[in-house]
Amino acid sequence: MAKKRNVLFIIIDQLRADCLHGALADHVDLPNLRALMADAVTFRHHFSVTNPCGPSRASILTGQYAMNHRSVRNGTPLRHDTPTIASEMRKAGYLPMLFGYTDTSHDPRIHAPSDPAMQTYEFPMEGFSEQVEMRLEMSYPWRSYLLNKGYTFDNYWQLYIPGGDGGRLNAPAVYAAEDSDTAFLTDRFLDAMPAYTNQSWFAHLTYIRPHPPLVAPAPYNDMYDPASLPLPNRIGDRKTEASVHPFFGPALDTTTEANFVIGCANVPPCDDTTQTLRAVYLGLATEVDHHIGRVIAFLKDSGQWDDTLLIVTSDHGEMLGDHHAWGKHNVYDAAYHTPLVIHAPGCDKGYEVNAPTESIDLTPTILDWVGQRVPNSMDGRSLLPLLNGTVPDDWRSYSFSELDFAEPEAPTLWQKRLGTTPCNSCLGILRDERFTLVEFAADLPPLLFDRAGQGEMENVAENPAFAADLSRLTRQMLRHRMKNMDHTLSLDTITNDGPKRQDRHHPST
Repeated sequence: MAKKRNVLFIIIDQLRADCLHGALADHVDLPNLRALMADAVTFRHHFSVTNPCGPSRASILTGQYAMNHRSVRNGTPLRHDTPTIASEMRKAGYLPMLFGYTDTSHDPRIHAPSDPAMQTYEFPMEGFSEQVEMRLEMSYPWRSYLLNKGYTFDNYWQLYIPGGDGGRLNAPAVYAAEDSDTAFLTDRFLDAMPAYTNQSWFAHLTYIRPHPPLVAPAPYNDMYDPASLPLPNRIGDRKTEASVHPFFGPALDTTTEANFVIGCANVPPCDDTTQTLRAVYLGLATEVDHHIGRVIAFLKDSGQWDDTLLIVTSDHGEMLGDHHAWGKHNVYDAAYHTPLVIHAPGCDKGYEVNAPTESIDLTPTILDWVGQRVPNSMDGRSLLPLLNGTVPDDWRSYSFSELDFAEPEAPTLWQKRLGTTPCNSCLGILRDERFTLVEFAADLPPLLFDRAGQGEMENVAENPAFAADLSRLTRQMLRHRMKNMDHTLSLDTITNDGPKRQDRHHPST
């Protein structure tokens, strides 16, 4: 009888890496995630390769950079024939169970305009078996649950107004903690999974929180004192931040504190507002941690802990007031640096990996774990060797991310102010051990940050002392894009003896 190999893949939406290791780690209580870190491997330099939610999850679940899958915005379709974690796990004999959402925009070439999949960017990725619909802009099962319990609301978004009236930024949500969206999703997962204990299974569990709107049920709404939290990293006032580069003016004006909370009229852009919202964000993170603890307890109590590959990460980061910015449409690390903790039977416990890893590595890791061949279309690489303390000699020495800041249907503020088009409103970010380079497709100057100096607090791109570094990193980014062009079929050959294929990351010699 084959040994059981379960996979539980958890994504926490918009959780910053520094909640686990970094500036905020000492200010937020995450006991279950920290206990997991002591029993697993933590990747300290893990980055999302793109954002926002739809593109980042497309990259995670296809193992592809955005430059290859091209689902670059919420609402941009993903090609229907793209190999995904769901399609490949089915080949391995698994039913890909989805508890939550993938934010996948489907290919209009194979759907009628009236198909429900054509009405929302939040549709589940093809191949997943949606166990419970839990999408930020829908969540009909959770709404029905609340109504059946006696909650009343005229409009779904009323659920996200602090206190129900918006009178106080950190007022509690109108629902109790036991009835929150996070609790509801966890309950549905725990209700469903006991019947699968005697077989190998794959489940993708995705938590919406701490994604805004920032409202939390008691006691999480005021669990943390805003005055006790460190202020965000900032160069100066908003005008000073905007003067660093032409990209930042639209970035600062596109998303503000007011976008992160519903029903609180005239939210002032001040430190009190910033710190209060940061405190609510951390409260939501603690709430998610509590329910992940319930999930881990289930795995252990049911005797499945030693048969399960558990991956906990987030889809992208959150600026949370750093550089006066909110959200994730930015170039700074806070928008891309994400936590990653992996528990695998036999892995090193409490080990930390400092090699650069990327969100596209997660699907190849899962496929490698279950023994399924990784398609050549996938740009990422399996992390299994790193779980046992071995960094392959040919491992990457940098991480790479992308951002598209266009909207074809309604030009963004960037397009209007910078004069960019839907095709050149994009950028690439390359981070090596010392530097971060940001390069734009449009005719805009690059950004260069030196971590041996002031890091992201100073752009040194125009400093002649860094001209050689700027040139070297620019060439590195070009080479990166060249060698990672779509390899879906580029390593296949049609021969007289039939089709042949070389594995991308394990070529025959």
